[in-house]
Amino acid sequence: MRQPGAEEARRWAAALGDDQAPATEDAPRSRFAWCVTGSGHYLEESMALAARLPDVDLFLSSAADEVLPLYGLKLEDLRARFRVFRDKSASAVPVGRLYAEAYHTVVIAPATSNTVAKCAFGFSDTLPTNMFAQAGKLGIPNLVFACDTEPVVITKAPRSSQEEWFTLRPRNIDLENIERLRAIDFCQVLRSADELEAALEARLRALSLGWVGPQGR
Repeated sequence: MRQPGAEEARRWAAALGDDQAPATEDAPRSRFAWCVTGSGHYLEESMALAARLPDVDLFLSSAADEVLPLYGLKLEDLRARFRVFRDKSASAVPVGRLYAEAYHTVVIAPATSNTVAKCAFGFSDTLPTNMFAQAGKLGIPNLVFACDTEPVVITKAPRSSQEEWFTLRPRNIDLENIERLRAIDFCQVLRSADELEAALEARLRALSLGWVGPQGR
């Protein structure tokens, strides 16, 4: 069987996309891949940071598809700013774009304790966890804003809730998985929205890039 060349593989992967967000050819290592999971913890703040970055594609888990509207984030509004790829295939087809060398950075923000556990133990059965695993194999930096990093976490409730904030107490296993994740190659774990912004700032400097959107946090 003939092995595809780099350019052919690039064209093939660039053709993979969401049904309403077709992908096009990208310059090598020119974009951020921002993965969203099913967490509401600092979700709005994370999306505001993503909107300030240049050339960002969103990769949504099935859980993110369900959670985003609960926080007033509509898919059609996101598509006005980002290219959007959704978890609609068993083999996580959009991950092929990593092999097209489209991305210089993968971000998972916010990351649920479930996503953190899967990434820490090498499981990849969702679009974000597949992006994480394949990015690591390709030597692409992963920035992970983990939700359960402290003994007590104050998190915003969905807009449909009668409560505005919830107090959560992550289990020991959740905190242990954070430490396991820190040991994964090409992975930087962030504990707060401020740490995430600082890590993105450092990444932009390393790439000789700058913020493009107004500060909204």
